[in-house]
Amino acid sequence: MGEVCTRPECSGSGVIDADGYCDECGLAAEAGTGRAAGAAGTAAAPAAAGAAPGRCTRDCPGTVDADGYCDECGLAAEAGAPRVPPARVSPDSARAGSSRTGSSRTMSGRSRSHRSARTGTGRSVSVRSSGGTAGTGRRGNLGAGLVTVPAVPRPDPSAAVLEDPEVPERKRFCSRCDAPVGRSKGDQPGRPEGFCTKCGTGYSFTPKLRRGDLVGGQYEVVGCLAHGGLGWIYLAVDRRVSDKWVVLKGLLDTGDEDALAVALAERRFLAEVDHPNIVRIINFAEHPDLRTGGSDGYIVMEYVGGKSLKDIANERRTPDGRRDPLPVEQAIAYALEALPALGYLHARGLVYCDFKIDNVIQSEDSLKIIDMGAVRRLDDDGPIYGTVGYQAPEIATDGPSPASDLYTVARTLAVLSLDFRGYDTTHRHDLPGPDETPLFAAYESYYRLLVRATDPDPARRFGSAEEMADQLTGVLREVLALQDGRPRPALSTLFGPEVRVLDTDPAAGPPDPAAAALALPVPRVDTADPNAGFLAALAGTAPGEALAALATAPAPSLELRLRALRAHLELGDPEAAARDLDAVEQDHPGDWRAVWYRGLTALAAGRAGAAAEAFDALYDAFPGEAAPKLALALCAELLGNGEDAAEFHRLVATTDRSYVGAAFGLARVRLAAGDRAGAVAALEAVPEASAHHTAARIAAVRARLSDRPATDPLGPDLVRCSEQITALGLDARRHEELSVELLDAALGWVVAGRPGGSGTAAAGSADPACEVLGHPAGERELRFALEHSYRVLARLSDRAGTRIEMVERANRARPRTWV
Repeated sequence: MGEVCTRPECSGSGVIDADGYCDECGLAAEAGTGRAAGAAGTAAAPAAAGAAPGRCTRDCPGTVDADGYCDECGLAAEAGAPRVPPARVSPDSARAGSSRTGSSRTMSGRSRSHRSARTGTGRSVSVRSSGGTAGTGRRGNLGAGLVTVPAVPRPDPSAAVLEDPEVPERKRFCSRCDAPVGRSKGDQPGRPEGFCTKCGTGYSFTPKLRRGDLVGGQYEVVGCLAHGGLGWIYLAVDRRVSDKWVVLKGLLDTGDEDALAVALAERRFLAEVDHPNIVRIINFAEHPDLRTGGSDGYIVMEYVGGKSLKDIANERRTPDGRRDPLPVEQAIAYALEALPALGYLHARGLVYCDFKIDNVIQSEDSLKIIDMGAVRRLDDDGPIYGTVGYQAPEIATDGPSPASDLYTVARTLAVLSLDFRGYDTTHRHDLPGPDETPLFAAYESYYRLLVRATDPDPARRFGSAEEMADQLTGVLREVLALQDGRPRPALSTLFGPEVRVLDTDPAAGPPDPAAAALALPVPRVDTADPNAGFLAALAGTAPGEALAALATAPAPSLELRLRALRAHLELGDPEAAARDLDAVEQDHPGDWRAVWYRGLTALAAGRAGAAAEAFDALYDAFPGEAAPKLALALCAELLGNGEDAAEFHRLVATTDRSYVGAAFGLARVRLAAGDRAGAVAALEAVPEASAHHTAARIAAVRARLSDRPATDPLGPDLVRCSEQITALGLDARRHEELSVELLDAALGWVVAGRPGGSGTAAAGSADPACEVLGHPAGERELRFALEHSYRVLARLSDRAGTRIEMVERANRARPRTWV
């Protein structure tokens, strides 16, 4: 029997497990407290069923949850404070269907605003994305090629066998009515076998199989590994196949031989499941139950050594003993490995139902989903198993679906990456907001992904595991880029590249709305559209010619109408574009491309607020995509919200530098806010491989010099600008134009006395510590250089008026001489 936890937060109801942590409050055992050998022993009886939740005794309106923390203030309960018993429907799993959960529909998946001052007014636009079906292939090694996840060594299977298998009393519940059973009374310990006093159903928490039992004449039992919602799970050796390690797990509904035959027939489909991230079903076996005289059925599965995600998460502890959430990128890596496996099941008409941290094991550098006992066909009418805190709210009324499986993945992500107290009680069907969760505040795209995946309406969640994985990968790239500043670019499956880059002058102010709309990326043409090939031939065609060609298209289609809509926008005819959009929305309500063009049409018409609403809905739907964020940044600029504009531009520019428009936009916003250094840094981050590298360097030079008073300490900037202009290799005209700007700024700085300079040069004389385009920073030298540049520009000009103006400027710049 395990030692009782002696911490005051636990009030004597927890038991110290084999790792030295209390299985109730989750804190490390105090000095002198013993550990349990193998499984935790019987704990003291919990409070009576139905007891009122314990109130926090601090100055706080919250209640103390099962982990011993207040769900409002988050502090540990004071000594003696009662706790809320954990929400449950069965010992480890919640049952639905004929015995479905009684959970009510909780419309609280988006109870808090997902931004404090972001552009837009919330999610008032419905977006439906394509469903799709996940493929059967792997996405790659654990971590999607982006994250290095610490490997978990494969242990000796026999070391995992429990020495004294026993189910703690607090985890004993009736499988039919969920009433507490097998509890102690006074000094009398609870019975592990008996009948429910509420409904009369028999229960047994003692293992049915013993060491040495031969199940199905082939599988020799070694011992118990764990106890789940469906009974004990056993380790065995396959005596007919090379003494391989296998796992035996009881089948559902095998109380008699007829039921066993039906269960075996229903579960044969599990043997057809073959995916590298799903535990393999090897066989089905029967074994006589000597107590009932009937037979029990068992699923025979491959043994997966390693650690469950629950064990990995529980091993992480802060110095004060609390659970330390996994790094968000590691949690995402696990989900990216699991999603293709769920998509594989969905493509075969199966749903997993009970995805959670307990049912996923990492072994070395691979991941396996285990516990196939709850897997069912979509059209099955039998009992449904899930776990409170993970299970979708509609299970009780509508049953499971691929959307409810994706819900459980998102809840698992939240449990792994957050200090998610109350996930199965106060936050059973919602998420804490960014205002109370620093992780969500730091990574808004991650928050929006979880919000969409856990939307109370299944139709608003991701359409498939493949789609969720694609968006989650985009979010992971963004998270990693924000962490270390290194971009993680990737081609989008939904959008093409930027069409063009807006005005490259960072001091030009907010962009023109119509130009901004047409510069944004264009949605990729659906290859399944009947006109996909026809539209590919129109790429690069002028809008007027494109409209004429579209009239000859072989068949009407959505993509054809969207191309005509864009042509009207390119022709500057927003009224015609609006008419096309109304027709598209009427025939294809909620299609995400219609929502995108709604935003474009509003933006082109100068209605930035309406455009932001549409683009914000697309950011909700596709948090891993850059295009909606880039569009929101432009809307924020036009609305005068520089803070939001800078943040959206930063997200895009940091993650993928091929979106050069984000770099120029970030420079515009930062320069307008007085952050000259930030504007220059954004422009100088444009890579050399970009076609806009030279334009970005020129803009960086101008950002350093524009609107700079001569009293500023310009010396270092003058030197840096000189180096960049020399290195750019510009044509003669652009080189001299930029040289004039630099020399004029340098001359003003020298005449003003070189503020911030080396102080070694006399007034008007050359400063040996500073050179501008190879000329010493003295008034006379700079005037001669400026005169020369003006005369070169005069020679290069093909207009007489310009030549005269350049000569006059050269004469004014020339220093006084005797000749």
